[in-house]
Amino acid sequence: MSEVISKNNTAPKIGFVSLGCAKALTDSELILTQLSAEGYQTSKTFHGADLVIVNTCGFIDDAVKESLDTIGEALAENGKVIVTGCLGAKTGEGGGNLIRQMHPSVLAVTGPQATQEVMDAVHANLPKPHHPFIDLVPNAFGVAGIKLTPRHYAYIKISEGCNHRCTFCIIPSMRGDLVSRPIGDVLVEARALFEGGVKELLVISQDTSAYGVDVQYRTGFYDGKPIKTRMLELVQALGDMAEPYGAWVRLHYVYPYPSVDAVIPLMITGKVLPYLDVPLQHSHPDVLKRMKRPASGERNLERIQRWREVCPDIVVRSTFIAGFPGETVDEFEHLLDFMREAKIDRAGCFAYSAVAGAAANDIPGMLSAELREERRARFMAVAEAISVAKLRQRVGTTMQVLVDSAPGLGKKGGVGRSYADAPEIDGLVKLLPPEKISKTLRVGEFTKARIVGTQGHDLLAQPF
Repeated sequence: MSEVISKNNTAPKIGFVSLGCAKALTDSELILTQLSAEGYQTSKTFHGADLVIVNTCGFIDDAVKESLDTIGEALAENGKVIVTGCLGAKTGEGGGNLIRQMHPSVLAVTGPQATQEVMDAVHANLPKPHHPFIDLVPNAFGVAGIKLTPRHYAYIKISEGCNHRCTFCIIPSMRGDLVSRPIGDVLVEARALFEGGVKELLVISQDTSAYGVDVQYRTGFYDGKPIKTRMLELVQALGDMAEPYGAWVRLHYVYPYPSVDAVIPLMITGKVLPYLDVPLQHSHPDVLKRMKRPASGERNLERIQRWREVCPDIVVRSTFIAGFPGETVDEFEHLLDFMREAKIDRAGCFAYSAVAGAAANDIPGMLSAELREERRARFMAVAEAISVAKLRQRVGTTMQVLVDSAPGLGKKGGVGRSYADAPEIDGLVKLLPPEKISKTLRVGEFTKARIVGTQGHDLLAQPF
């Protein structure tokens, strides 16, 4: 995702571009909160800014190209550019910094989660207007700071880094090992978001299931009471906190460890949405070994089936890689069979792409680009057929929908999402004009709707 943030305010002005995943977005929110606290304003254009900050992504080749192109555009239009984010930690030829090699005129380069380093670079090139007072930050959620998402939903990052060393991934080399946030800090931020009107809280990290492993699940404190730094206790607390606000809690990047089983009953009680974003990547044990994936991959089908036995309404979304080095015909067919049996509700798939610095580049058996893309297309055909069939089963049911768009109070309809749809990555619920003239739709509020049809990956619904 990318976002250019702007306001109509006076100098000193800073242009800001946020590229990459939701975890990078939360880094951007921290930087913007600090900038706003110190009196800096944001500019509508690169040209109208005193300097520009680009938060980059460096995970796959397309993301690297987008980041480098954006830096080049900012330099051409403004000339004063500070670079942060994952690409900032990437080395180029000869071991030097990649960004410095490609764009030597940038003012400063930092890696990810580097708010203070970014602020130091800003101060060196554009002195701050006044001392920071967080309560004076306009349009912020108190201690939760500024958010770049629509006001009715927000991401909350519970940890940084990752302890795994998946061969296709370079995130640990850029973001480091797992570092869990103190559970009290997470809950304080969550409460500020709910109090500020957030109706959907999306929990993110590199490995949500591992929350607290690095601190041995030590006891923290929130509101004067002890609470263990562990995923189960965190989800319980977030669910209790969300309940009086009528808000949703959605879990992302959940590895299928046995410990996740304890969270499923909370979905039945409504403490957390019956939705899990589980990055499975493949199904065949040999491919998973080459990937160095955590957890017991051969038990994933069994685990998903058990989740559905406990909570029949659960929606599982996942991502997969087709054409991983050495992937045989039988291994790929195993993946397709897994999809048909597991019936993953929402699935995305990438054709394997070599990432500079990834260990997978040295695994023998690299497949041709054409074959990798062919397998990706075959996978998506199976995944889409499963998704469409599941959507059709919802026709005639009633669902709670969180409204994301409702021009003219929804008199001509609107767009929203059900519990089965995370923002930007899943489908939508397209809302028809209400039958009752008195019925209105408002962004950030829930409405009941009867599902009347499907449209590709989306549902059509009649609000009532």
